[in-house]
Amino acid sequence: MNDFGKQTGTAPATVMHVRCPDRLPEETYRRVLELLAGLSPVVQALPPSAALVELKGALRYHGTDAAHLGEVLRVRTISHLGVDVRVGIGPTITVAATASAQITHPGGVLAIAPEQVTDWLAPLPVEALHGISPRHAAVLRDYGIHSVGLLAAVSPATVQRLLGKTAGRLAVARARGIDPRPVVPRALPASAAVRHRFASHTLDGAVVRTALLDLVVRLGLQLRRRGQAARAITLTLRFADGSRWEKTRRLPEPSAHEDDVRTVAYRLMDAAGLQRARLTGIVLKGEDLIDAGQVAEQISLDGARESRLVAEQAMDRIRDKFGPGSVGPAAVLPLRRAS
Repeated sequence: MNDFGKQTGTAPATVMHVRCPDRLPEETYRRVLELLAGLSPVVQALPPSAALVELKGALRYHGTDAAHLGEVLRVRTISHLGVDVRVGIGPTITVAATASAQITHPGGVLAIAPEQVTDWLAPLPVEALHGISPRHAAVLRDYGIHSVGLLAAVSPATVQRLLGKTAGRLAVARARGIDPRPVVPRALPASAAVRHRFASHTLDGAVVRTALLDLVVRLGLQLRRRGQAARAITLTLRFADGSRWEKTRRLPEPSAHEDDVRTVAYRLMDAAGLQRARLTGIVLKGEDLIDAGQVAEQISLDGARESRLVAEQAMDRIRDKFGPGSVGPAAVLPLRRAS
């Protein structure tokens, strides 16, 4: 599939969005990323099964157009991995990602030139625009905004009243083909871990819980700084006799917030059933990481939680300005067993 057309006097579309098949094994996904790196050095992994590629320099290097590079990628993934991919190409991330989602075959290439963007986006249903959540699409449809073209024609102020200030502004801009975000090289690690080693063998439950809370704060901060969220948390306990206990629990939703990580970490600690075990160390690990931008923001009616999230943002800013030790974990708070 190729809708690139001739370009006259405009910069070429150079953003490639690649969608792999769902439930692709992680090792195969990593090999797809390696093939992408063979086309361009600017590859942004979007786990678990997508990626962005900036082709601006690659077009000059390979001496061809973006649509042809998309076909080259398909040939390589099929021949090397037995996997076909859907490739969208456009002048922005939004256009490229929207294009890749419009390919209905197991694989294909759809390239949209800059001068084609407005006409191509206009007839698409509003929910087809990359970045529009199902909830936002439903709100827009309730007010008669059924297509991307209608969304682009509505004033930003009106859409902001419907979706909220930031979401409304971004929705209108992207419906008009405006998206200044660059492709940022990123090879996301599969996990992030923090560790605590006790100075001596400990049996004290309060000391253990305080150490665990410190790990929760450190892990959450690490994930937020990386722009990642964890789908699962693994707790590893190391004992004085050299043995260890390890268990993984998935989060209800991917998160990097201390509230969510702490709840799961405490439940894991409770599941360990410690009584008189002498601990030498604890490892807390965030598993199955994804880009935080992929996590849908949920509306919460829990005022206490919202207050804690605001406080978390404030503490992150303090740590960024004065150092990681400027705000310690809330070890002085009462430690309660997770329900």
